[in-house]
Amino acid sequence: MGELKSWTELAPRLVDVAAGRTGADLVVRNCRWVNVHSGEIVPATDIALAGGRFAYCGPDAGHCIGESTQVIDGAGRYLLPGLCDAHMHVESGMLTATQFARAVIPHGTTTMFVDPHEIANVLGMDGVRAMHDEAAGLPINMFVQMPSCVPSAPGLENAAAELGPQEVREAMDWPNIIGLGEVMNFPGVAAGDQKMLGEIAATVAAGKTVGGHYASPDLGPNFHAYAAGGPADDHEGTRMIDAVARVRQGMKAMLRLGSAWYDVAEQVRAVTEMGLDARNFILCTDDSHSGTLVNDGHMNRVVRHAIAQGLKPVTAIQMATLNTAEHFGLERELGSVTPGRRGDFLLVNDLPTLAIDAVYGRGQLLADDSGLTVEMPVFDYPASARDTVHMAGDLRAADFEIAAPDKRDEVTARVIGVIENQAPTKALERTLKVEDGVVQMDRKRDICQIALIERHTGSGKVTNGFVTGFGYDKKCAVASTVAHDSHHMIVIGTNRKDMAKAANRLREVGGGITVFHKGEELALIELPIAGLISDAPAEEVAAKAEAMVQAMAQMGCSLNNAYMQHSLLALVVIPELRISDEGIIDVTRFEKVDLFV
Repeated sequence: MGELKSWTELAPRLVDVAAGRTGADLVVRNCRWVNVHSGEIVPATDIALAGGRFAYCGPDAGHCIGESTQVIDGAGRYLLPGLCDAHMHVESGMLTATQFARAVIPHGTTTMFVDPHEIANVLGMDGVRAMHDEAAGLPINMFVQMPSCVPSAPGLENAAAELGPQEVREAMDWPNIIGLGEVMNFPGVAAGDQKMLGEIAATVAAGKTVGGHYASPDLGPNFHAYAAGGPADDHEGTRMIDAVARVRQGMKAMLRLGSAWYDVAEQVRAVTEMGLDARNFILCTDDSHSGTLVNDGHMNRVVRHAIAQGLKPVTAIQMATLNTAEHFGLERELGSVTPGRRGDFLLVNDLPTLAIDAVYGRGQLLADDSGLTVEMPVFDYPASARDTVHMAGDLRAADFEIAAPDKRDEVTARVIGVIENQAPTKALERTLKVEDGVVQMDRKRDICQIALIERHTGSGKVTNGFVTGFGYDKKCAVASTVAHDSHHMIVIGTNRKDMAKAANRLREVGGGITVFHKGEELALIELPIAGLISDAPAEEVAAKAEAMVQAMAQMGCSLNNAYMQHSLLALVVIPELRISDEGIIDVTRFEKVDLFV
C-alpha cells in the first residue's frame, strides 16, 4: 500500500485538493457524513482524499475531481470513521497480529491499541519487539503499549521474564509504542511501589498514555491512591458506580465487551441515566477469541451492543473513534472523517446495526461485502518463539492427587468460584470427602480439580486446587498453555488420568488447548508461538476453537465462553481467588493462602 506520509509532508497537496487546484485520489459522493466532532449526521456530503488522508469534507467535491480521480457513489449511505479498539490483547484471539487484523478488518476495525503482555510473560522484550515490528507493517493502525506488569504480581507468581522501568524507558523510543500497558499491580501503585511508579514516570516523561487496571470493587483510599499514581484509563469496572468513580477522577472509563466480559450494559447507564459526559467513555474489547472475531464481529459488535443499551448511534460511534483517538493523543491523526486525518472510513447501510458495505484504510479499499480485498504482509516469528513448553517429563495421575492435611474423613477446602461473563471469581469454601488420604472432587456438586503446571523452567512443579462453576458432569479434562498472565499450564478436570493425558499432549505439541474424555482427545488447538498463538488463518483457528467449545459442552459445560474463564483463573490481580505456581492466592489481600481452611 505504500508508506503513509505525515500531515506535514502532505499538507501542501491536501490544501491544493481542497481548493480544487489538483485532483484527489478518491472522491466519495452523496453520503451521510457521521461527524463525531459535532455529533451530527450531515446529509448529501462529498469526501475527497489524497495521499491516504482526508482533504475535503463538504457539500460538493466536484472541484476536487481530476482526470485520475476515482469517484464512488455513496448512494446515501452513512460514511463514518473506521472503528478503534482502545484496549485489547492480540494473543487472546490465539492469532498473530497479521491474522488478527485480517479477521477484524471486514468488521470495520481500522485501529487497535494492543498490550502484548501475554507474549511478554513468555518471551520478554523479544516477544514485545516481535509483535511491535509485525504490527508496524500492517495496512491498518496497530499501536503497541509497552507491558507494565511482567509478572503481573511479583512474589505471587513467576513468569519467564521480568520487565521494569529500564525496559519501559527503552521501549518508549520505539516508533510504534503508544504508551504503557495496563498497570495491573494496583496494590503496588497504591502502596507507592518504586518499580511501578518508575514505569509510569518513564511513560509520562515520554509524553505517552498510561493504561490502567484497577480490578477491585473498593473505591476507598486505595482507589484514590491508584488514581493519583497516574493511570489515565481503566477497563476493569463492572458496575455503574465504577464508571462514575473513574470519570470523576479524570480517568477515561473503558467499557468492554469481549468474548466473555459483558461490562458495557451496566456501566453505560452512567451516560444514559445519569447524564455524564459521554466524551469520557471509551469502548473496547479487551479479550476476543478467534471464534467471536470470525462469527460475531469485533468493535462493530461492541458499538451495536452499546446502541442497544440506549446510546444514540453517533454517541456510541464517538466512544469507538474520536474519544479513543483523543485519549491517546492521536486526534489529529485518526478517529474522525475530517481534513488531515488518515483516510480510515466505513460505508454503512444502517447505523444501529452497522451493516458495513466497505472498509477503507488510508484511502485504500480493504474489504467489501465479499470480504478482504487487500493482500496482507507476511511476518515470520523467530525460532526462539517456539517450543516454549518446558516440563520435567510426562505427568501421571498421581501428580494431581491432593493429600489431606491429616487423617480426617472430610476437609473444608477453598474453592475458586467462576462467575459467568465476568473476570472476577468468588472465594468459596466447600466440604469435601477424603478417601485413602486423598481429597476427592465432587462432580455432583460441580466441584472439580484445577492444577497449574510450571512450564517455563521445567521444574516439574504442580499446584493443585479446586474450582466450581464449569458444570462438567463427565470424566474429562481441559488443558491450556494460555493461562493469564504468567502463562504456565492450567488443567481443569473431573478425572486425574485425563488431566495427566491432557497436560502431556500439550507438552508434545508445544502448547495449545486440548479437551480429553476417558483417555481420548476430543479437540485440540495447536498454539506453537509462545504456547499462545497460532500462525494459521483466523478461520482455521476459529473452526478448531468451535470444536473445543463443543467438546466442553459435551462434557456438561454450559457457560458462555467457558474457555475465557478457564484461561483467567491464574490471573492473580483480579479478585477474589486464583491459582499460581506459588499456590492458592487470595487477591483481596494479595497473599498466598492454604488450600484447606
